[in-house]
Amino acid sequence: MLLAPLWAKKARGGWRERFGHVPAGAVAARSGTPRVVVHGVSVGEINAIATLVPLLLERGLEVVVTAGTDTGLKKAREVFGSVATVLRYPLDFSSSVKRFLDSVRPDVLVLAELELWPNMVRECTRRGVPVAVVNGRLSERSLKGYRKIKWAIGRDFASLAFAAVQDEAYRARFIAMGARADTCVVTGNMKWDSVKGATDQLREQAAGLRAAMEVRAGELLVVGGSTSDGEEALLHRACEMASAKAGVPIGLLCAPRRPERFDVAAAALPGCVRRSIVSAGGQRAAVTQVPGRYVLDSIGELRAAYLMADIVVLGRSFDGVLYGSDPSEAAGLGKPSVIGPRYGDFVSMVEPLADEGGLRVCRSVEAEALGTLLAELAGLGQVRAAMGAAASECVARHRGVSVQNAAMIFEILGRVAGSEAT
Repeated sequence: MLLAPLWAKKARGGWRERFGHVPAGAVAARSGTPRVVVHGVSVGEINAIATLVPLLLERGLEVVVTAGTDTGLKKAREVFGSVATVLRYPLDFSSSVKRFLDSVRPDVLVLAELELWPNMVRECTRRGVPVAVVNGRLSERSLKGYRKIKWAIGRDFASLAFAAVQDEAYRARFIAMGARADTCVVTGNMKWDSVKGATDQLREQAAGLRAAMEVRAGELLVVGGSTSDGEEALLHRACEMASAKAGVPIGLLCAPRRPERFDVAAAALPGCVRRSIVSAGGQRAAVTQVPGRYVLDSIGELRAAYLMADIVVLGRSFDGVLYGSDPSEAAGLGKPSVIGPRYGDFVSMVEPLADEGGLRVCRSVEAEALGTLLAELAGLGQVRAAMGAAASECVARHRGVSVQNAAMIFEILGRVAGSEAT
């Protein structure tokens, strides 16, 4: 409560729900159908469970999807609102947790990635509700913090019915925090299952975007996805160098990660075409000042921009503060991709793509190194095509994780049913 001025800087809604009050009529009365709560804190986790929830519904389970952030809740309603109950996850005060569980009465609680809040886990354990983690991940930097309070939360890891994690490194960290080795298994990353290829609708969207932003024919287009502080300027310099080295005109479209950075990104690309100005019918910038520079300052069009790209550069991997961006969308579209050296949050996806030839890792945060790599790819169309094909094959090879995780959930429900019968 004392720290609220720091963590509540953004305007937040749903305070009644945050304290565990479930809206009247939001959850149906219990029947004989098993009820599973699947929790994804924000947009990334909601996207990760997009293929798991339908598998649970197909088996006749009642599914309640919860999210913690406003953006996560909005995404959950968009994806699951027509097929499942969508609620806000409560803050981890004991009274809030009890109030929420009294209303929802789940048979199993499934947590995406981690979100192991002590009061929720312990109250579920007290009520005999198994708690499981799917798509589990625990970074090295997070482990350092968790270890300091292992004395307080180690038993919460130990109480997990199972933890289905993304790779062996995450499994070792879960076990180091107290998870039982026999219930902590590597199944892979569910995000592979939710990766989508190009559709006719997406192709139409990409063609409309290209026309609206007047992306020039004949230029090789680099798309910087989810860019962060300083990365637009870095990409601008790298593309200039690559164009000079390869003798190829290179355009650059940057899609900043956060809306509050749209103006900063545009300032880093002087003379750029901004999607928002084009959409509003406003005066275009003087694009002759810097040829082929574009800023996608809109929401929901990044996949269309990726489809337009000849090369994708994944942002948040050069800035030194963040830890990479999800490479799966570009890979699913068969695009050759480049990522910087700081991708710690996406190791389980970056490394298979790199090993199988669908992605290149730039080992430096300097524009010269990135420019050299882009120049190499710009001059070798066959290499780009081979990388794109390898990326698509890698995605296909790693699918099926959601099915494994769903089977483990069904197994737990079977145990619960057997215990209740006994």
